[in-house]
Amino acid sequence: MKNLIYLSILFLIFSCQNSDKQTIIIEGELKQWHKITLIVNGPETSEWGKENPFLDYRLEATFTNGTKSYTVPGFFAADGNAAETSAEKGNVWKIRFRPDAMGTWNYIISFRKGKDIVVKEKEYQGEPVLGDGLTGSFEIGQTDKSGNDFRRKGRIVNGGKGYFRFQDSDEIWIKNGTDSPENFLAYSDFDQTSRFSLKTEVREGEADPKKDLHKYEPHVADWKTGDPTWQNGRGKGIIGALNYLNSAGVNSNYMLTLNILGDGKDVWPYTDHNERYRFDCSKLDQWEIVFDHMDKLGMMIHFVLQETENQCLLDAGYTDVQRKLYLRELVARFGHHLAVTWNCGEENGPAEWTPVGQTDEQRKAMMSYLKQINPYPGIVVLHTHSDDTHQDLYFNPLLGFGNLDGPSLQIGEPARVNSRVIKWISESEKSGKRWLVNLDEIGPSWKGVMPDSHDALHDTVRHECLWGTLMAGGAGAEWYFGYRYPHNDLICEDFRSRENWWRQSTIATRFMQQFPLEEMSSKNALISTKGAFCLEKPGEIYLVYLPAGTKNARLSLPGEKIFSLKWFNPRSGGELVDGSVTGIQGKGFQFLGSPPAETDKDWVAVVKNDNESRRLSE
Repeated sequence: MKNLIYLSILFLIFSCQNSDKQTIIIEGELKQWHKITLIVNGPETSEWGKENPFLDYRLEATFTNGTKSYTVPGFFAADGNAAETSAEKGNVWKIRFRPDAMGTWNYIISFRKGKDIVVKEKEYQGEPVLGDGLTGSFEIGQTDKSGNDFRRKGRIVNGGKGYFRFQDSDEIWIKNGTDSPENFLAYSDFDQTSRFSLKTEVREGEADPKKDLHKYEPHVADWKTGDPTWQNGRGKGIIGALNYLNSAGVNSNYMLTLNILGDGKDVWPYTDHNERYRFDCSKLDQWEIVFDHMDKLGMMIHFVLQETENQCLLDAGYTDVQRKLYLRELVARFGHHLAVTWNCGEENGPAEWTPVGQTDEQRKAMMSYLKQINPYPGIVVLHTHSDDTHQDLYFNPLLGFGNLDGPSLQIGEPARVNSRVIKWISESEKSGKRWLVNLDEIGPSWKGVMPDSHDALHDTVRHECLWGTLMAGGAGAEWYFGYRYPHNDLICEDFRSRENWWRQSTIATRFMQQFPLEEMSSKNALISTKGAFCLEKPGEIYLVYLPAGTKNARLSLPGEKIFSLKWFNPRSGGELVDGSVTGIQGKGFQFLGSPPAETDKDWVAVVKNDNESRRLSE
């Protein structure tokens, strides 16, 4: 079987507490941050069973290691190998866990059944079923992974100071992702995946039901020997696409998990387009293969849980049986991954073009339930409309709300990016809970980031959106492809269509990674040039982005200290270089001189005092 490759670390644990000697199989590499799966041979049933295996059975395991304790939900897994067999029935149930510490982990299984038990409060215990009460333990060693593999450094969490961090580490992580195609999971090699629409006319920006699903054929050649597939070689296109994105420096991927009634109408986790209570085991296991590969590559999974058109599809917007079941199944299957953002909605909330939407109360209930059922410190965000009015209307009541980690910003006017990111950072700090502020979609919607064939240099997006976000103190960005261009938001097949753009966004995020960003803040007033951005650690370091055509730029300094001055090329990267001025001193606005070449282009000035220069070089 495909998942039993680690024979040296697969073993059986027998519990003397169960009269029929029921066994638990533990599958996976017994190492910190690696996926461990407990396999329980439980009741025989099917996706269509009279007692709904997704709703009427509640499987959990509580894992403990010293003071650490995680209660992890499990799920029905059909025959245990559904990705390969497309099975709909069986007696295999699974619990996926990521140990965040070495040493001995103990566990105890809770396995109960009862009408709607999964969505009822814990006080409703139901009846025990085969496997309930089993206990065991296993030993976790040190990871052996290297490179970008998240299993090397661990889980990405909200660092609490405006940036992503690795759990139990001081190392920050900056998002550099793709926002398109939003229907990334509408992939032809996944089981039971199709495009469903009763419309006879398709408006601009919607997927045509008469056209094919994603195949990612240009990326089949990027699949490598040893990479995963399923069912005799299926999956090479989507795995190859992720390989290419990773090679280009992209470290996050935005994807809808439910777009029924939305623009694509081709992604859902259920057994059928019209189903809301039963899930497709084989399709979701095939998704899991893709997500495992993303962990290996070091790519965040950005789950967008609903679309503007379907935000009230489940429980009329409330968090009731349908929504709770949907969220719990996704958390049980995928919550263990090491970099997950749970986005509570694309363009969430009513607007002129979306008259029906969730209320503030409904949004908060959904966020709270996600935090409640997720045993790991998952990141919960909200994406809303691109205009200032609706952003203010829906984000202001969420300031200081404990179960929201930040906004997933859509900004229609590129020139507004820097000021809007600064606004939400500032407002969240005032509320007492600093948000992770990400730019996840840029407008205009028909344009976004155009293909290199239409905009080879990407000057505007680089200046106003990429550097506008990073120099405002944003936690990162993902890049949307406008619908009037080839390889757009719903039909992108070739990510090389934006190869020049990936190079520039990767240059920027890797450059920023080296600075003490949690100690820095935006202070554009310190620079004399219109359209310039400044990020400062007061009296220590100043990063100054100067747009193309800047002349005679001046930076306001506190005086006394002597500062070094070097230049960074945001278009092609490289080492810091000297310009016409290499050192500055004085109080007030001081002349920065000019960069070493291409003085009509944009540049980044790096101004540091001697002590800060020594600290950063250590």
